Amino acid sequence: MNYYIRLISNKPKEDINEIVEKMGYRNIAPNATSNSGIAHFFTKLMACFFILLRMKRNDRLLIQYPMKKFVTPATLCAHLKGAKVVVLIHDLGCFRRKKLTVAHEMRRMNRIDYIIAHNEKMKQFMQENGCKTPIRCLGIFDYLSPAEPKKAHVSASSKPAIPSVVYAGGLGYSRNPFLYELDALMDGWQLELFGKQFDEERAQGWKHIHFNGLLPPDKLLAEADGDFGLVWDGNSVDECSGDWGEYLRVNNPHKTSFYLRAFMPVIIWKQAALAPFILENKCGIAVDSLRDINSTLAHLTDAEYKEMQENARRVGTLISQGHFTQTALSF
Repeated sequence: MNYYIRLISNKPKEDINEIVEKMGYRNIAPNATSNSGIAHFFTKLMACFFILLRMKRNDRLLIQYPMKKFVTPATLCAHLKGAKVVVLIHDLGCFRRKKLTVAHEMRRMNRIDYIIAHNEKMKQFMQENGCKTPIRCLGIFDYLSPAEPKKAHVSASSKPAIPSVVYAGGLGYSRNPFLYELDALMDGWQLELFGKQFDEERAQGWKHIHFNGLLPPDKLLAEADGDFGLVWDGNSVDECSGDWGEYLRVNNPHKTSFYLRAFMPVIIWKQAALAPFILENKCGIAVDSLRDINSTLAHLTDAEYKEMQENARRVGTLISQGHFTQTALSF
């Protein structure tokens, strides 16, 4: 029997919950009544009890990581019953929030039976830092939604004269200063921003960038209508730097899944861990610097753009079906 622990959480984790339930996984603990710390603590405590009560030899327990200090006791309880533990990583604490040392986190990971990492770069990082547990790669996060993308019934078209690029995510200056330098460098394309913490004062006089507010995920999927989606984070237009930018070297940003689910090809940093996936699937382009977008889009042919649109639709359809999660857990 396959089990998982359901918590009220963010969209990526909620999507995994829904996918594994359709795969026949059973929630092992009572549902959390809210997203509060107290509710989560109670659910985790009850999960340990039910792991000991219900699980049997060769059963499987899926844990979405991070789950703070709960991973170790849950794993110990499952192992006492002869069950296997699979961890699906959303974030590495040592890399993003730096609340754990690399050595500490890898010791935690070495207690697990199987790990699903984001991509080959994350797998390599973990193995080079002492992780001995077998690791599979997700490829890209799935993105579930009942909403229909605006491009759902639009055939592949020629490249527009002035391409529109969507950027969805954190817009605060402290997180993404690059956004507030970009307008002066843009030529022949425009950027549509969706998100929170937008700094209007720093955006005075912009000609090529437009702020569209913060929309719920389903509404954003139904209304976003760009020719590309931009995957970039950090301090600089020349590279993804700073803590958020550097994290792209191992991380699968959820916004990438959103763009493809909306059937938009992707523009991504060439050093990002997801760049090989985008290029191999021919569903976008990779650039070293945001300064390169001007010339890259200018030289993009109609045939190349049509191929990217068709592949974005193909990959986006798989993402909408939970294909990548199901594949990663099929062992």
